[in-house]
Amino acid sequence: MCDRMVHRGPDSEGYLLDDGIALGMRRLAIIDLITGEQPTFNEDHSIAVVLNGEIYNYRELRADLESRGHIFRSASDTEILPHLYEEHGADMVRHLNGMFAFALWDDRRRRLFIARDRFGEKPLYWGVFDRTLLFASEPKVLLAHPAVRPNLNLNALRQYLSFDYVPAPLSIYEGISKLPAAHTLTLEGGQIKVERYWRLSYQTRQPIPSVAEAAEQLRELLADSVRMRLVSDVPLGVLLSGGIDSSVVAALAVRSASETVKTFSISFAESSFDESQYARAVAKFLGTDHHEERFSASLAANLVSEIGAWMDEPVSDPSVVPTYLLSRFTRKHVTVALGGDGGDEIFAGYPMYFGHRMAQAYLTVPRVLRRSLIEPVINRLPVKTKNLSFDYRAKRFITASHYDEVARHHVWFGSFTPDDQNRLLSDEVKRTSEGDIYRDARRIFAECDSNDLTECMQSLDTQLYLAEDILTKVDRASMAVSLEVRAPYLDQRVAEFAASLPSSYKLHGYTSKYILKRAARGLVPPFVWRRGKKGFGVPFAKWLKAELRPLTRDLLSAERLRRGGLFNPEYVERLQEEHERGVANHRKLLWTLLSFELWRESFVETPRRIETSVIATQ
Repeated sequence: MCDRMVHRGPDSEGYLLDDGIALGMRRLAIIDLITGEQPTFNEDHSIAVVLNGEIYNYRELRADLESRGHIFRSASDTEILPHLYEEHGADMVRHLNGMFAFALWDDRRRRLFIARDRFGEKPLYWGVFDRTLLFASEPKVLLAHPAVRPNLNLNALRQYLSFDYVPAPLSIYEGISKLPAAHTLTLEGGQIKVERYWRLSYQTRQPIPSVAEAAEQLRELLADSVRMRLVSDVPLGVLLSGGIDSSVVAALAVRSASETVKTFSISFAESSFDESQYARAVAKFLGTDHHEERFSASLAANLVSEIGAWMDEPVSDPSVVPTYLLSRFTRKHVTVALGGDGGDEIFAGYPMYFGHRMAQAYLTVPRVLRRSLIEPVINRLPVKTKNLSFDYRAKRFITASHYDEVARHHVWFGSFTPDDQNRLLSDEVKRTSEGDIYRDARRIFAECDSNDLTECMQSLDTQLYLAEDILTKVDRASMAVSLEVRAPYLDQRVAEFAASLPSSYKLHGYTSKYILKRAARGLVPPFVWRRGKKGFGVPFAKWLKAELRPLTRDLLSAERLRRGGLFNPEYVERLQEEHERGVANHRKLLWTLLSFELWRESFVETPRRIETSVIATQ
């Protein structure tokens, strides 16, 4: 099992083998390179811990623990965990500021305690097989165990087709679950208990600070968050797109770092997708040591076929390919990189938030006018393949307007609508799987403690899209090349402060991320906060007709789909024909199916096994 995740920790490995417990880990050495090996223990070795990730406030926690009499043998962040558990038990997680998935074995109580960070930056999969609890950072590690079989979870498949990812606690594999973000799992006395330990509140804090005061407080919190994430005993850099999120991180890193900061970006040959000029301008303004990699269609075609081997759970986000390329390029220079992930969810940066206001206005138009006049005109718009073209956005908007708010939101974000799934899926799949796709999403939406629609959607995106798409994509793509990526916006102090501000401080009229843009003034060039959101788009609509066409036609052939028994071959053939002829832009639908087939080819049809029974985490 540890051999399956050497990419996550190429520097060393460690084991604990005892009566009824086996822990294994692979280490990517970041802090305390010499004495920071794992597992790590308390003084009498009655408590053992293996950790994946970083505890950013470990120095403050260590000082407090030493004042209480605890003795440390190393300078690593991992070693604070067994001592913190001795002081606080399961409540220890409330004291941690970091990205982590860790497993703690309490030998005296015969208790296994597992925890995952608040936003889900670090993954954790688990399942019970042959009366044994198995857990790991990636499904491929669990699949190495002889008791685990890579069988498809049909309910998870339906979720994936709609969301573009599989929301926790499901995974694409039967019997394997994800531990959701901000949750712990305890095994004691033969009983498993999963509990939530933190939830982001959107209750407005009183008294409400002025915009200027809020911007200054936010700038100070972000500066401290970046400072904490610059702690490393290995080379470090910043992933820079030229957008506001990564530019602010880079600016604050430059202010805190004692050496010249290295920045890294991707450029595209297709102009409507390329932001490299903005990244270069920000790097020049900040005085960073900037590095740039070119992303071409031919390179993409080569990388796409590799996705299934290291993604090991389908995620239909085309940006996973350039994210992997950027990570691979960055890893040639540094071992740790800071990124801008979380900014859109924390500060309401997605255009869908404003889209809900437009949808409410659109629905006031008489139904007969919408159906007989407006929608036919929209559907006849010429098909373009440029990034976020008007015709694509307009057609997606009217399609989503037919659904309730939660479903509408995910139709905008995702791929196959419920109606699309009825056409796509075989009768057998529809008969044996759960058809209420958005049930859990509606529950999460209802649990939000705000009455503001934008904030409820932010809450939904933070728990679903951020955790299961964005962070999963970044974790797999970066760890595939042994690069650690840190996200300063996901410091809980930053997120809690932003959530406590009025909704209008985040989505202010037509302006998204309003308070972040105010905080950015003086840190980055003015064009950074004046530009609209572009996103990490990839020209797959065009590539599916050319460079990726042979691969797509092969994996989505009628013969192969009939053999799989999941999808209607005639419907998929129609999607391909319409896309290739340019009468429709089915890039999201086709990429979602292609990603799934790449995964299935790697992990279901030809699984490889290693005979071992070590329970592993990293």
